[in-house]
Amino acid sequence: MNEEYKGQGLPPINLDDHEELKPIELGKRFDDTQQNISVSSKQVTSIKNKDSNFVFFFGVGESGKSVILSAMLYYLSSQAGVLRPKPGTPNSKEAQVLMTDFFENIRQGILPNRTTRDQVTRLDLIFEPNNRSKKVPPISLTFLETSGENHKEISRGGSYHNSIETYLNAQIPLTFIVVTSYDKAHQEDTLINEFLDELERKGKNLKLIHVILVVSKWDKSGRSEITDEEELEEFIQEKMPRTNNRINSYELSKSYFTIGKLEDSGNGERITLLNLDTAEMLSEWLYESIVGYPLDYEGTFWERIKFNF
Repeated sequence: MNEEYKGQGLPPINLDDHEELKPIELGKRFDDTQQNISVSSKQVTSIKNKDSNFVFFFGVGESGKSVILSAMLYYLSSQAGVLRPKPGTPNSKEAQVLMTDFFENIRQGILPNRTTRDQVTRLDLIFEPNNRSKKVPPISLTFLETSGENHKEISRGGSYHNSIETYLNAQIPLTFIVVTSYDKAHQEDTLINEFLDELERKGKNLKLIHVILVVSKWDKSGRSEITDEEELEEFIQEKMPRTNNRINSYELSKSYFTIGKLEDSGNGERITLLNLDTAEMLSEWLYESIVGYPLDYEGTFWERIKFNF
């Protein structure tokens, strides 16, 4: 990580057995008339509702993008503040349904399913922090989730599907969360560099935009957390030397992620111990990258006096 995160050490949550819900299949929930939820090459000609902070997830299939997204949304709404659909966007009702399913599933230990190929799942939201300081205002967040199979298409000079190209080519504020898994990181060094090359070809200055590399599924290391920053640095340097050099050269951020303890339920893996510590770190990094102040900012001198009364 480029910065130290001082999380509150959220205690792991034991997940009791409840009636199972069907895993969420991103991109399949809505029909083709909902252009801001699932979009195809024939539908996307321009982007509507550009007044937001767009968050783009990159990663191959089963890298953990959907799990990270759902954990961040759960943390932002259950610990850090209020998260609600953005009024005036065409998908506000559908976004509410999708978030509800996200939260119900993660609460019951059910992992999201894989995202549908050639479609962009878009969530337009408003986040209102619990912090009352004027330096920590509400912000608009638009999360973009895409299939890992589409990301493989840029390998060896290939091109993205038009539904993704539209967002990457648009003049909108974009933050990039680049995800690789603990057990597959050594295989994805080249592809991640190709993605960073693709961003530069599209005119993105990597020294000016917000990018973070996240090593997901850290629990596969046998531990749920890193002992110190050097452990993460050494892992990335060993498994992803080109990516490590690129990130260090541009002074981009690094982090890791785990959802907690997983067990095989017979129908796939299920969360038995939910840990939001790493979701907290990523959420705080995202907010501070956009606003310039941390979520736990203590306020100005006069605000601190006011808050004490």
